[in-house]
Amino acid sequence: MLAIVDAKRAGLLGRRHWASNIIAGLIVGVVALPLAMAFAIASGVKPEQGIYTAIVAGIAVSLFGGSRVQIAGPTGAFIVILSGIVATHGVEGLQIATLMAGVILLLFGVARMGAIIKFIPVPVIAGFTAGIGVIIWVGQWKDFFGLPAVEGLHFHQKLWNLLQVLPQMDPATTGLALLSLALLIFLPRIPTLSRVPGPLVALVVVTLIQAVFGFESVATIGSTFGEIPSGLPAFKLPEITLVRLVELIGPAFAIAMLGAIESLLSAVVADGMAGTRHNSNQELIGQGLANVLAPMFGGIAATGAIARTATNIRNGGNSPIAGIVHALTLVLVLILLAPLAAGIPLATLAAILFMVAWNMSELRHVVRLIKRAPRADVVILLVTFGLTVFADLVVAVNIGVVLAMLHFLRRMAESVVVRQQDGGSLQRELGLDGSHKLPADILVYAVEGPFFFAAVDTFERVLADTHTDPRVVIIRLAHVPFMDATGLKALDEAIQELHQRGVRVILTEANEKVQKKLKRMGLTDKLGSGCMTQHIGQAWARAEQDETGDAANAA
Repeated sequence: MLAIVDAKRAGLLGRRHWASNIIAGLIVGVVALPLAMAFAIASGVKPEQGIYTAIVAGIAVSLFGGSRVQIAGPTGAFIVILSGIVATHGVEGLQIATLMAGVILLLFGVARMGAIIKFIPVPVIAGFTAGIGVIIWVGQWKDFFGLPAVEGLHFHQKLWNLLQVLPQMDPATTGLALLSLALLIFLPRIPTLSRVPGPLVALVVVTLIQAVFGFESVATIGSTFGEIPSGLPAFKLPEITLVRLVELIGPAFAIAMLGAIESLLSAVVADGMAGTRHNSNQELIGQGLANVLAPMFGGIAATGAIARTATNIRNGGNSPIAGIVHALTLVLVLILLAPLAAGIPLATLAAILFMVAWNMSELRHVVRLIKRAPRADVVILLVTFGLTVFADLVVAVNIGVVLAMLHFLRRMAESVVVRQQDGGSLQRELGLDGSHKLPADILVYAVEGPFFFAAVDTFERVLADTHTDPRVVIIRLAHVPFMDATGLKALDEAIQELHQRGVRVILTEANEKVQKKLKRMGLTDKLGSGCMTQHIGQAWARAEQDETGDAANAA
């Protein structure tokens, strides 16, 4: 269901809710302004493109998303991917990739893949978000310290080159950056000022200082990018060709996957804070529309912003009205105050991104996981973190998920038990007294757990441990929830081998789904009449009947 429709049904669009949502929207709009410009600059595009993105995506997600309180716009998580795309394919390449990512997100939503977040393990998410935080932090050293531009294709090269030029830091730039950082850190700790957006205060205070003293060595938005245009951009469709589509399919999927993860994480956090329940498939559709529309109006990739969504909820926002007001606030700022943005020092935006990087890294959470999580999860976290920083974000997430899947399969395989049932438990289960001696040539094996490809080795090993050939082998499948093709093939081969040795096989207690698969594979025909039973008692009676028949034939 559309968030706007859900809010209307809940009565949240009524006038009595207008004041709280308008106030929340105004506050979020003020918070979003410096962040949007900072994320845009860090992504390799002009600052106004971040504002355009926040406006278009903010309205689209508020109207068509699946969460009542979600605030969308450019985020820090995208910086690593977007800056790489701009460096390789240019700004227009980024806009085409963003548009393609929007279409992919729309398809994800239509295909009802909203539960995708459930399949991304916590160590993988913690690893790549911490890695992104480190990359953003190091990437802002140049503007924070006023360093000269450095070259370097990979992170370690850039880091080494930055360390070499670090003694050349500009005192005025560094001083303004440290002042901005101090305001960001300590302002929220003052009770009377805790509700005032720290980024806005830092922006205003440091911009005024720069305006008064006019430090020539301090880089500003105006000196680096020129003045921000007043007003909204015109609609413009990027020039799309087949060659561009093919070369940008990889980056587009990277944007789509990260956008899906980030937006659904934000929606989950919002649910916990606001007591709501988002529609994950509709959220992906809303994010898809946002990313289709944003590049048509000069914007870049957008997703749900956790910090801005949380700010919205904390200030009373409970409906899409707040998200729309947040976007309209940015429109007014762009129309009325755009010329003033030219004097904003880049050092202040770098300090804001320092805080974003710190919050993204969630250092305490990562340290707690490393200390307390199982060893395999710690390895997955560290591998994902290392690959994010030193290789590539997409590679890191892919390998992290693959490692997590392999670990899960190993754990699942270890949980599968194939054991030979002892005579005492069988006697009790069959209701036999102790004087009834069970035949030694009838063996009963119980399989417990999913019989899939990773568990086949356990099954084959246990059957191979039978050194003497019994007359009948009963295999109990009561605790097998499912069987895959590899498990069915292994069972088929085991039955054939036992038949060749003159051993009859009886399967019993399989659930309906497993029975259907056994029949489809032709195993019921190979077993013969009466060798597929519903209960262990029936299987045992069949085995003893075979013994009686064999004895009669021998006589």
